[in-house]
Amino acid sequence: MSRELYVYYRVPVHEAEALQLAVTKMQERLRRDIPGLQARLLRRTDQAAASDTWMETYAVSPAANAGGVTDALSATIEQYAAAWRHLCEGPRHTEVFDACA
Repeated sequence: MSRELYVYYRVPVHEAEALQLAVTKMQERLRRDIPGLQARLLRRTDQAAASDTWMETYAVSPAANAGGVTDALSATIEQYAAAWRHLCEGPRHTEVFDACA
């Protein structure tokens, strides 16, 4: 089965622009370095809170790697994310799912 990675965390609203720029650059670099990588950045706005929930998603096309996101790729993502980790409020939470269809 093909593994997909979902990483979510909270970011103060005043850091949103810096976070979006940093993650976008990181994902562009990852896509250049890893053939077949599909990466997205999502944001859930909480009007009543001073921070929003952000989510990064990662998948690898079956043609590039039938197993999907490997442990090594997951470690690389975390290594790259360390550069902007100070923008987050609290920990990054990582979930791994197997694609079923």
